[in-house]
Amino acid sequence: MQVGYVVARTSSVPITVELPGRTVAFQSSEVRPQVAGVIQRRFFAEGSIVKQGEPLYQIDSSLYRAAADQASANLASAEATAAAAKTKAERYRPLAAIEAVSKQDYTDALAAQRQAQASILQNRAQLETARINLRFTTVPAPISGRIGRSLFTVGALVTTSQANPLATIQQLDPIYVDIQQSASALLSLRRSLASGGAIPTRAPVRLKLEDGEEYARRGSVEFAEAVVDPSTGTVTLRARFPNPDGMLLPGMFVRAVFDQAIDPNAILVPQAAVSRDPKGNASVWVVGPGDKAIQKTIVAPRTQGEFWVVTRGLSPGDRIITQGTSKLRADARIRAVAADSPQRIEAPSQAEMDQRRQGRKAA
Repeated sequence: MQVGYVVARTSSVPITVELPGRTVAFQSSEVRPQVAGVIQRRFFAEGSIVKQGEPLYQIDSSLYRAAADQASANLASAEATAAAAKTKAERYRPLAAIEAVSKQDYTDALAAQRQAQASILQNRAQLETARINLRFTTVPAPISGRIGRSLFTVGALVTTSQANPLATIQQLDPIYVDIQQSASALLSLRRSLASGGAIPTRAPVRLKLEDGEEYARRGSVEFAEAVVDPSTGTVTLRARFPNPDGMLLPGMFVRAVFDQAIDPNAILVPQAAVSRDPKGNASVWVVGPGDKAIQKTIVAPRTQGEFWVVTRGLSPGDRIITQGTSKLRADARIRAVAADSPQRIEAPSQAEMDQRRQGRKAA
């Protein structure tokens, strides 16, 4: 029987993985009030792009302005009291030296001066607090990004302890993709890297969207968490993607495809040459000594295009049968030619023709 074969050769094959993931905003911030009051104005359009520091809401500031004015008046009163106390202490100093007044009176005057100075610092801090609260009546954007819908309308009363934020801002360019990989697969990869069976690499990440299309831009893996999720047994890898047109939105389900490492000693075998038993064990036919067919059990954990990546069971130089495997039997004598060699078609001999006639007559 004539069969076609290919010669096994080692090559550097990337270890490509395809893992599920979800998109996550690059930055996300909740807009919350830092003072209580009634919303008077809203300055943004829902769904628009806002810049950091841009005013978003105006809260009624009348009470906070009055508190700032009162704190300013208290500071002025404290400064006046301090000036009077300082003058009195300075007048008592020469009188105490000539014992025109008692030293206790001079000591009391100095203490009153210091208390007046401390009162100035207290009232100055209260004024600064009042001014900060007055500034908080204008609610700014904490980050730049796209703002969502407003959860509170004009006229609503908001407080610092409320459960819901006023709105949420998300920065979508760039955007993160959180990829989930099983801890066992990551452990196997690290063991292979440690033993030299694989070489680390940094390859771009491709995304397959929910509709099956591939995202046009490439990303890169930023880091892998050092914690395994106990509920799923997975480790989260985070990749970063450019998203200038806003096609990727937070919460989308995607599949990430990237090369995690390179196997320098893999053998690529055409898929047609590999067969599997009911248990999933892979095997191939090879040309053995004396041109006999021999079946070998192999380990082929993944595909690479139209080839199986064989990691164990074959040696460089093995002649792997890829054509004419359907009728092979163990130790059957074969005539091996290079795969895809042209077959010679000849007319049957006279003896073959006589044998066929006799077979038809007997039937």
